[in-house]
Amino acid sequence: MYLQQALTPEMPRASFERPIDLVHLARQTLGDRDLEREILNLFVVQARALLVRIGTAETLQERGDLAHTLKGSARAVGAWAVADAAELSEIVCEFSGREWEHAFHQLAASITSACAAIGEFQGMH
Repeated sequence: MYLQQALTPEMPRASFERPIDLVHLARQTLGDRDLEREILNLFVVQARALLVRIGTAETLQERGDLAHTLKGSARAVGAWAVADAAELSEIVCEFSGREWEHAFHQLAASITSACAAIGEFQGMH
């Protein structure tokens, strides 16, 4: 066993199955609930705005850049499904057919799910 593992108390493991990984978020905010709420509120606003901007982007470069931005924000709050969907959108941003439509639909669905989970979390605290 590594010394670091022996010295640190057992921490809950991150979850990649929930729309928002609250364990990851708590680690990022050092357990500050007010900061968690503020960050999640900002993420909801940003994710919804970026989805609209991605859908209406005038250039493929802009579409990819916006998806990349969303990917980073999603990873920061533990919205793994959003991050994965944003990454897929970033990869296929140059396509205009079914691949792009599928990726964009998946991105929209993951954002909707994450925002709903955030709303439930905010209602509980």
